[in-house]
Amino acid sequence: MFQIPTEVKTPTGESLVYCPRRVCVSKEFTFDAAHHLFDYEGKCKALHGHTYHLQIAVSGFLDHRGMAVDFGDLKAIYKTHLEPYLDHRYLNESLPYMNTTAENMVYWIFKQVQTHLPTERDIRLESVRLYETPTSFAEFRREWDKDVETTADTTHS
Repeated sequence: MFQIPTEVKTPTGESLVYCPRRVCVSKEFTFDAAHHLFDYEGKCKALHGHTYHLQIAVSGFLDHRGMAVDFGDLKAIYKTHLEPYLDHRYLNESLPYMNTTAENMVYWIFKQVQTHLPTERDIRLESVRLYETPTSFAEFRREWDKDVETTADTTHS
């Protein structure tokens, strides 16, 4: 049987940190937007829309409260630096010049979040996943950002 607590516990002076390892924290968002694809023969060549589902995953070591990242910090990054370009927008006009594929968009989102993460602690952006439909997504991961140096030399020669 569940009982309502009679008092709220307060810290006793001991550390509130239990986990000594890096922990991944993820926040999800949804937005609606329209776009069309260039150089594509199929239905997506025409103007159409999606309800996108976005997942942002960061990692860090726990602070004195036992938190790696405050979910509110991730929400603030989304609200300030992503939502104005994504939600209820025509993506071909609101985003930098690109073909507005999920693959291009997820990389743009990754770079925006990476730029605006708190810098006072060792917070790392691990991955961004962008669902265009409930069963189709593109993802970009931190470790893939390093692939550019090695593949750019061979593919763009």
